[in-house]
Amino acid sequence: MAFCFNVMQHVRKPLLLLLFVSIALASFAQKNLSLEDVFRKPELNPVTLRQLKWAGTNNRVSWVAKEKLIVHTIDLNAKGSQKFKPDTVLNLSELNAELKRFPLINWLDEARFTYLFKGKLIRYNWQTKREEAQLNIGLEAENPDFTSTYDRVAFTQKNDLFVQEGSTVRNISRESNSGIVYGQSVHRNEFGISKGTFWSPTGTQLAFYRMDQSMVTDYPLVHLGSKPATLQNIKYPMAGQASHHVTIGVYNWASDNIVYLQTGEPKEQYLTNVAWTPDEQFILVAVVNRDQNEMKLNQYRVADGSFVKTLFTETDAQWVEPEHPAVFIPGRPNEFIWQSERNGYTQLYHYALDGRLIKALCPEKMIVTDFHGFDEAGKTLFVTVSERDGLQRGVWKIALSGKASRLQMANGTHRVQINRSGTHLLDEFSSAEIAQVSVFNPYTALVQQTDGRIVLSLQDSGDPTLGYNLPKPGIVQLKAADGTPLNGRLYLPKNVESGKKYPVVIYVYGGPHAQMVTNSWMAGGSLWMSWLAAQGYVVWTLDNRGSADRGLEFEQVIHGRLGTVEMEDQLLGIEYLKTLPMADVSRMGIHGWSFGGFMTTLMMSKNPGLFKAGVAGGPVIDWALYEVMYTERYMDTPAQNPKGYEEANLLNTAKSLKDRLMLIHGTVDDVVVWQHSQEMLKKCVDEGVLIDYMIYPEHPHNVTGRDRLHLYQTVLRYLMEHL
Repeated sequence: MAFCFNVMQHVRKPLLLLLFVSIALASFAQKNLSLEDVFRKPELNPVTLRQLKWAGTNNRVSWVAKEKLIVHTIDLNAKGSQKFKPDTVLNLSELNAELKRFPLINWLDEARFTYLFKGKLIRYNWQTKREEAQLNIGLEAENPDFTSTYDRVAFTQKNDLFVQEGSTVRNISRESNSGIVYGQSVHRNEFGISKGTFWSPTGTQLAFYRMDQSMVTDYPLVHLGSKPATLQNIKYPMAGQASHHVTIGVYNWASDNIVYLQTGEPKEQYLTNVAWTPDEQFILVAVVNRDQNEMKLNQYRVADGSFVKTLFTETDAQWVEPEHPAVFIPGRPNEFIWQSERNGYTQLYHYALDGRLIKALCPEKMIVTDFHGFDEAGKTLFVTVSERDGLQRGVWKIALSGKASRLQMANGTHRVQINRSGTHLLDEFSSAEIAQVSVFNPYTALVQQTDGRIVLSLQDSGDPTLGYNLPKPGIVQLKAADGTPLNGRLYLPKNVESGKKYPVVIYVYGGPHAQMVTNSWMAGGSLWMSWLAAQGYVVWTLDNRGSADRGLEFEQVIHGRLGTVEMEDQLLGIEYLKTLPMADVSRMGIHGWSFGGFMTTLMMSKNPGLFKAGVAGGPVIDWALYEVMYTERYMDTPAQNPKGYEEANLLNTAKSLKDRLMLIHGTVDDVVVWQHSQEMLKKCVDEGVLIDYMIYPEHPHNVTGRDRLHLYQTVLRYLMEHL
């Protein structure tokens, strides 16, 4: 069953005139665009405020516009909406005459911020318009991690870790083995890990990852640009193979001493979600076993690294996946918030440091996607929640008592920042349903009170596609075989002619940790999809079971059999397309990247004759060639699940390919290594199956930068030629 949003329900009275105006404008000839325009004209994208953030206080916000820093003060006591007028503008030349573009800034307080320039951390006072201090870490410094006061920094160079205060620099790696890496992200960025250093609250001690990769097999990447080409070996643990060993050290600046946490055996385990206690005497670590079906939240004593106790254990027959460290409650140093999917939904739990569960905080079946922090009293916290079967994001406040309420905000997708006292929020909002009828979307940067009332509108981008022949998508909802709602996005050509049928292009991802369809600008789609619809194509995307933010049951149905349920749902989407009188499913193409490349190849090889053409970018072909942490979560090891790996191995279905398929790969892909598509190419040659192939030299897992236009010229020309 499909549905369209009831647009008129959401149109506010002052917008009705604009609605009629926009309808009238649509009747005039609209400008056509080239594909190059779509990628090279920034004005076709919604206007956003660069570096929008709270400026060191409860009532000031800042952003960058036209290479100027704008600071605005909000009257928190004013009644009703306020007029927008910036208080201060800091010109780029006043900041630093050498700068070409305004740097990324971090506020220290209402007057001072810091920024990096030419290897120097500069502390600047915008009120006096003077530099106050510099910390020179050098141009070769990588992964800089500053204390909260920005007077000390940890950084890496190659595999080494350094700590610096003033002009004093200390190398704390103390290791000559090139197979050991200090202070960098581990476990291939799974489990929410994005960095390798963790300062204590006062910045006197530094916890860091030490990763021993010497037991992991080398994987070769070949780089062009020299004669001969050069070889770069990376450590890439494939499913079922030896994984790296990680430990956590704690460096004390005062004593210049390192203590290692006694995390024990086995060495092949995952040390995730590192958190300091407020008194800096303990560190909490979520320890996950290699099978990823058990997590222990362990407490370690910083003074000697000793294990104190396991606060609690979480288990699951399919997988556990902690992604958020413990967050201690302001004013309550022995109490923290823990985020978990233990009841089937990502929710918050109030714990004491002795491991006692004080309270489960969230309403039944709530799915928390972001935790924003507390109010000033530490009694209320703010979260973003997945709503309407995952289509939209709303903001809720939850008291430690357990009382929860949704902020009264428009339906759509909200990205918010809460001020220090928890009284106001910056809200970057967009919505597909209003954008279809109003030039007022997507809204950007509305300062709201936490009761949802708008205090100040900073930016209203309007509809950047108004006047262009760029169709807007609709959102469709279907039901899977088990009755689960599935969300789809449909672009149709403008002015569809009665009785005429249009070729179909399906864009697919289908994997975990992603949603393609949301109630946001363009329903989560891309401008190239709108451009393709303008050329006379039906463009379709479906979020199948296994995708994110719909609850654990929705996600875990794929366990042990990647591609099975996902394909079942994608075929359901095609059955829906067959009901559309304008969709010519006899001329249907499919395209996807990464997991979507796997799905594209899977769909074509297991359903010969269904598609005329497909383009699979960076495709996983054999899950036994993919990395340990991700693959074993969803498939276990090849030894544990040989049938699942065999059924998902697309080398086994290569001989069934009957239609035009192009594989695309970056030659230095360190995520889905190039071997995947090369193995498929070789298999097709062995089987006498004709296939097309395109490589992007020196590109990693995706093709970005100026070459992205070339990529989509390649993809869309191929599909359009064969449909």
